[in-house]
Amino acid sequence: MEDAIIVSLYWARDERAIAESAAKYGAYCQSIAQAILLRREDAEESVNDTWAGAWNSMPPNCPEHLRAFLGKITRRISMKRLRERSAEKRGGGRYELALEELAECVGSVSSAQEALERKELANCVDRFLDGLKSEERNVFVCRYWYLDSIAEISRRFGFSQSKVKSMLFRTRERLREHLRKEGYAI
Repeated sequence: MEDAIIVSLYWARDERAIAESAAKYGAYCQSIAQAILLRREDAEESVNDTWAGAWNSMPPNCPEHLRAFLGKITRRISMKRLRERSAEKRGGGRYELALEELAECVGSVSSAQEALERKELANCVDRFLDGLKSEERNVFVCRYWYLDSIAEISRRFGFSQSKVKSMLFRTRERLREHLRKEGYAI
């Protein structure tokens, strides 16, 4: 079923929207949740929460790209679940490690900052990513969006782990420089 039709089902409050979303994007959302949470049961709960999140956000939202919209909801829910699990001393530390690597470039975002500033920073990072070669962008996104481990990225792209680490290091250095030029000095 076409994404526009699925979105219209959400807007019409037709419960078939959830079934169609699950049929079309369930595996995609499951892979995002699984990569973050590393536990099938937790990932399944996050995916189920994704459908509720989509239901509750449409309307007013009318996403152009349903796949990305659902992926973002899944990621947000999974990250929240991981933080909760980590607070209980059960987490594996992947989330913290990936954010620690990026913190050198981006710095911490305090709750006192305005949403507009966060959006401007996100747009700045998007412009940076748009300027990367496809291979570099994909490795960067796998690490810092999907929170894939270095070993997983290495297997996926057929690179040695040292090459992945080097690519990420160089990309973070270029991101740091890009952010400095854009006025986000750290």
